[in-house]
Amino acid sequence: MTPVRDRIVFITGASSGIGKSCAYAFASAGAHVIIAARRLSILEEIATDIREKHGVRVLPIRMDVRNRSEVFSTVEHLPAEWREIDILVNNAGVPRGLEKLHHGDPDDWAEMIDTNITGLLLVTRAVLPGMVERGRGHIINIGSIAGHEAYPMGAVYNATKFAVDAITKSLRMDLVDTPLRVSTVDPGLVETNFSVVRFHGDVERARKVYEGLTPCTPDDVAEAVLFCATRPPHVSINQIVIMPTAQASAMVVHRLPSL
Repeated sequence: MTPVRDRIVFITGASSGIGKSCAYAFASAGAHVIIAARRLSILEEIATDIREKHGVRVLPIRMDVRNRSEVFSTVEHLPAEWREIDILVNNAGVPRGLEKLHHGDPDDWAEMIDTNITGLLLVTRAVLPGMVERGRGHIINIGSIAGHEAYPMGAVYNATKFAVDAITKSLRMDLVDTPLRVSTVDPGLVETNFSVVRFHGDVERARKVYEGLTPCTPDDVAEAVLFCATRPPHVSINQIVIMPTAQASAMVVHRLPSL
């Protein structure tokens, strides 16, 4: 096991869901965390709570991963004590809509592509050169079962997560002559605000996604991310697919009947 105590971990999309859980998981293991998202006020509340509970350093940063100049400026101007990032968790991502392609909203498509693909690339490009120069580092991308199997009415979201899978694999090959590691953790059904976002705030429709089964929690996924990061240096966990026991694939789910 490789300890992460006193390591610096940069987590995107850390204001809720899996990103937030990752921040707590790494902090509980003694790491210092940079938490980035668009909602700074929420990040500041999370930072205060983590400091009180775990006694580690936390740096909350407002950053939109879609904004190239903002991403590069944020990383370039990190305080000196935060610049040597050891682990990057590319978690920021967004689903929008669930309809047949010919009914889809191009604005939804643009948001998914800009966040899930371009955002991941920009943050990685900003952070990775420092890791290569120092000869240490770990990139952990949060993918999805949607990047393994296409499903109806999910063409663009599927495409973005297939892209995450391809980027992860190619990056691992780019870095094979370095000590750096590249992993992806690909969840199935996880109960977060994911479906509320996908359905543009329709809470009732979102609730039905998880009806009749026990989904994974963000903490379950964060535990898998921490596992990847704590393997011995000669071991790389390339990919973890994590789903509820009641889910066998993207489209095969066993639901108990409603009472």
